[in-house]
Amino acid sequence: MKSKLRSPAPGALGPKVLLLLALLLPVWPALAQAPGAQPEMAEVLRQSGKIYVVVAVIAVVLAGLLLFLISLDRKLSRLEKEIGEER
Repeated sequence: MKSKLRSPAPGALGPKVLLLLALLLPVWPALAQAPGAQPEMAEVLRQSGKIYVVVAVIAVVLAGLLLFLISLDRKLSRLEKEIGEER
C-alpha cells in the first residue's frame, strides 16, 4: 500500500525547523554578549540604591494585578453561580 504522505519540496523548511528558528532568533543577541558583563544601568542603580525603588515599584504593580485578578475571579464566580441558579 502506498503512503499518501507527500515529501516536502526540495529546499522547503519543515515546521520543526521554522519553530526552532522562531524561538532562537529573538534570543540570538543575548547569546552574543560577553559572559559576566553587567549592564551599566543596573550597576549605576545599584550603587545609588535606586534599584530597590525599581524593585518595590515592580512588586507593587504585580501585587495590584494579582489582587485585581482575584477580585475579578470572585465576581465571575458569583455571576456564574447566579446564572446556574436561574436555570
